[in-house]
Amino acid sequence: MAEEQELAEGQRRHWQHTYAAHPGMYGGQPSAPAVHAAEVFRRAGAQHVLELGTGHGRDALYFVREGFTVQATDFSATGLQQLRDAARAQQVAERITTAEHDVRDPLPLPDASVDAVFAHMLLCMALSTKEIHALVDEIRRVLRPGGVFVYTVRHTGDAHYGAGTAHGDDIYEHGGFAVHFFPRELVDALAHGWTLEEVHSFEEGDLPRRLWRVTQTLPRA
Repeated sequence: MAEEQELAEGQRRHWQHTYAAHPGMYGGQPSAPAVHAAEVFRRAGAQHVLELGTGHGRDALYFVREGFTVQATDFSATGLQQLRDAARAQQVAERITTAEHDVRDPLPLPDASVDAVFAHMLLCMALSTKEIHALVDEIRRVLRPGGVFVYTVRHTGDAHYGAGTAHGDDIYEHGGFAVHFFPRELVDALAHGWTLEEVHSFEEGDLPRRLWRVTQTLPRA
């Protein structure tokens, strides 16, 4: 437990430093998964989107430009400040709210209060399997019946799986970033009680990183 907390705090410091050293490090264009998610959310009739692990907010800002209202959370105060600055510059600040939050804690939202949830590579951060299950339970709690959850994770077919410093539970640290690489069994387990709509394989970045984009929906009441 102490080792997990030490790893979590080390990762928080590392991300704070990274965002401070490289403002807007991912650029202003949305990720491909966010573009896909916006279409999925629109078809589902969603209006209010929760993004977990928003970073400096490129995807949150895209969702706002696409007509959604957004609650954006991250454990990096530096990243969130960059998001708020960008939202003001783009004159969309009234449609986005931010909260500094560690996903190891309960989500700061009421039950059944959002239409859709998006998380790009957040679930595959330095979270234990137990913590990931607890997070997905929280996502289920805050989603309305029929709500949609789109997330991406690096998986065990990625080139960095098994490389770097091993922390157990399929977590490996490489270049200062700790990643929980997902086996397919974990994706299926997290979809228990949901409708698993899609598990889509894709690649991103220069390595390239190998990921799954997962879409699952809650049953309607």
